[in-house]
Amino acid sequence: MQASMPPPPYYAVIFTSELGDDHDGYEETAELMLALAKNQPGFLGVESARNKTGITVSYWKDLESIRQWKEHPEHRKAQETGRRKWYKSFTTRVARVERES
Repeated sequence: MQASMPPPPYYAVIFTSELGDDHDGYEETAELMLALAKNQPGFLGVESARNKTGITVSYWKDLESIRQWKEHPEHRKAQETGRRKWYKSFTTRVARVERES
């Protein structure tokens, strides 16, 4: 489902990943992270397509909101588990959205 967004500018955090073989706890943690992110100041929406190769784009009001989410204690714990257990590879990109059509 596409997120309903305010008029630009705003920021997009683009997370692409390839899952490894151990998925234990992954879906539950992904759902928890989404629920937590939705309650963070500056969160605007999310779009995601996940299977073995996935992409999740979260939208944020500003760079400070992104920084605060990155440092959220539960999110930090999920990031560490992802590095150690779930992901074969991943990349995070931050982009400023100037326009949409």
